Amino acid sequence: MHDTSTLLLETIKIEDGGVFNLSYHQARCNESRKALFHSTDRLDLSSLIQAPPKGLYRCRILYDEKIHSIEYIPYSPKEIHKLKIITSDIIYNYKYANREELNTLLQKQYDTDEIIIEKEGYLADTTIANIAFYDGKQWFTPEKPLLKGTMRAKLLDEGFLHTRKIKKEEISVYTHFALMNAMIGFKILNNFTIKI
Repeated sequence: MHDTSTLLLETIKIEDGGVFNLSYHQARCNESRKALFHSTDRLDLSSLIQAPPKGLYRCRILYDEKIHSIEYIPYSPKEIHKLKIITSDIIYNYKYANREELNTLLQKQYDTDEIIIEKEGYLADTTIANIAFYDGKQWFTPEKPLLKGTMRAKLLDEGFLHTRKIKKEEISVYTHFALMNAMIGFKILNNFTIKI
């Protein structure tokens, strides 16, 4: 086993042989390696991924300066209905494989499926996804997420999402709530509660 404390992670959706949003994963991989390891070369993810031809998979790539492992794990989404807002000063700017701090935050909250982390007075992310709120006209995502996700980046580039500072006291003005990550895409939750 590798020491995951410093390894980075990319999670890429593969469905029936198709690899989703690869350019965004490639960009984050390049940026992370340059920032953390001063790497100037590029790991060409497209040449390394061997997509299974049938089924839905989570392609899990562990890397630092070089690729450590690539796994293809059958995927089934986590059901999320109960969320709770908690305050934390956690730092997770890069997608590290070590998620111990995030997992600990979630495990402390009983009777909840997922948490929304409030940081410096504003909402940030859940432990597994970026978040967005709809005000009747536009979708807004927190200006400062814990992690700049690839689906979030894509939807911002496309103009579907806009950034805004969102306080927990303001969520009642929004009509819809969504989660987004590489695997679930952009998922509007219908049957859910958020405990403040």
